[in-house]
Amino acid sequence: MRRVLDLHSRLPLQSRKEMVNTERTKNLIIVAEKIEALASLHDGLVIKGFNCSVIPYNREIIEQIFSQPPDAVLVEVNGYMPAADIRRFIARLKEVSSLPVIALLAKGMLDGIDGSTDVDDFLTSPYDTGELILRIKRLFYKAEVIEEAETIKCDGLKIDLARCEVTVEGGRIELTFKEYELLKFLAGNPGRVHTREALLDKVWGMDYYGGDRTVDVHIRRLRNKIESPKHEFIETVRNIGYRFRRNV
Repeated sequence: MRRVLDLHSRLPLQSRKEMVNTERTKNLIIVAEKIEALASLHDGLVIKGFNCSVIPYNREIIEQIFSQPPDAVLVEVNGYMPAADIRRFIARLKEVSSLPVIALLAKGMLDGIDGSTDVDDFLTSPYDTGELILRIKRLFYKAEVIEEAETIKCDGLKIDLARCEVTVEGGRIELTFKEYELLKFLAGNPGRVHTREALLDKVWGMDYYGGDRTVDVHIRRLRNKIESPKHEFIETVRNIGYRFRRNV
């Protein structure tokens, strides 16, 4: 049974009003051994506009976290759990995700983490909510800068250049290597018209001796996989070639 601390309902009305924000509310999970001890920190984060849950360590902790994926994970290091177990948990979390991780270090627990621990930041007790929020926002900003540099987006389509993954409205699309390379090239140059010969040169290479019908076949397959009546990304320019439409 998952035990979750959620004290939002007992916050004062004025505090709940402070939480209203036009941006998407960020979701935080605090992993702690004694969840009641962090009630004050939880309240402070909720008042400042975060969705926040506190869950205890257990064998299914990774599965619990990804049942409703958060935007960041805060991990308490207070001596109740062996430091080696906490390091293994954080290492496993980083293996399967790119979620920012902040260690909450109880007084005297600086030895609980070292240079090999894969945390993005840490805070020592007594925990200052304002300082913690600044650290969280800094990590979100860094993640957004990295994501912007490593992704191409257009109307529900997302190309993750770091993972070589393509999604449409969050659903993963399976592409062959050439389909992915063709899509990446077109989407990386939106609005620009490319002849079939130019696409053969850029995607297949100058040593390719097949006909330009290969481009048409791959374009058709790409459209079948990524397009729908609601999403049209690749435009045909008659008697010339193709272009990827600009994001408007």
